[in-house]
Amino acid sequence: MNTQFILSDTTTTKTEKIRQLLALGLTRKQVSELAGCGYGFVQNVFAKHWPERVQTKQLSFVPFNRKFGIEIEAYGIDKRELARLITSNGVECLVEGYNHTTRSHWKIVTDGSLRGDNAFEIVSPILKGLEGLRQLEVVSAALTTLRAKINRTCGLHIHFDASGFEAEQIKNLLKNYANYENLIDSFMPESRRKNNNTYCKSITGIVGQLSGASTIQEMASIQNSRYYKVNLQSYLRHKSIEFRQHGGTVELEKIKSWILFLHNLVEFSKTKTVTAAQANFESLTKFQQPEIMNYIQTRINNFAA
Repeated sequence: MNTQFILSDTTTTKTEKIRQLLALGLTRKQVSELAGCGYGFVQNVFAKHWPERVQTKQLSFVPFNRKFGIEIEAYGIDKRELARLITSNGVECLVEGYNHTTRSHWKIVTDGSLRGDNAFEIVSPILKGLEGLRQLEVVSAALTTLRAKINRTCGLHIHFDASGFEAEQIKNLLKNYANYENLIDSFMPESRRKNNNTYCKSITGIVGQLSGASTIQEMASIQNSRYYKVNLQSYLRHKSIEFRQHGGTVELEKIKSWILFLHNLVEFSKTKTVTAAQANFESLTKFQQPEIMNYIQTRINNFAA
């Protein structure tokens, strides 16, 4: 079996082709170029099949296999045309009335907080790991093809399954996010920093209030609003933790990088915390891959320019 045979084989998925190319001994960069996909996608395949060979400076890379969900807010295109294009590319998508019901398919609904003609929110079903990212590729490509628009009222919301988490692990996650919040703010647009947005408020002021809670349900009740950068209210409805800070985007690499950044933070927080003094750029390298660090640095530079 050679490179050309693998690439021309119509009976295998892109993920399997990537696995086979890696098994031949090609580097992840070479495979990324040959397969025409992002380095991060290849990294996930590599980590799944050879996890013992993937490390950051101090922490083994955790393969991306957690259940998650995505909400992408945008405007300016016909919702039914978007649904048809996504479905025609193998990912079921329907236009629905406003609802909070988790479907087995992607849905496009209205959102009263958005501004712009034909504003909408496209919401995923429960996704998992690499297959979830594959569906995201299809959705992002359709949004890009139809030239969906973004403005400052649009956001990107990511849910992670928290059904197996204990209260202390959620406290760890909140402490870590709060301590890294200033750094995270630096690679977000101004409208999503500090308390500049009423739909994703800072969590630094409420972490202390949650420290005495004994259950996640109690913490969610104390938070008493879903409009925080990290939202615990979603745990009461979906057994998930929602991250609301990211600005609106339909760009695949931005969405994937943010998902993987959060996944790594969630996994790190299962057993570890950082203090405010430790929460700097360098400490992120303990649990974020080099490509995620490069993405963050690029974003910081762009917003600082």
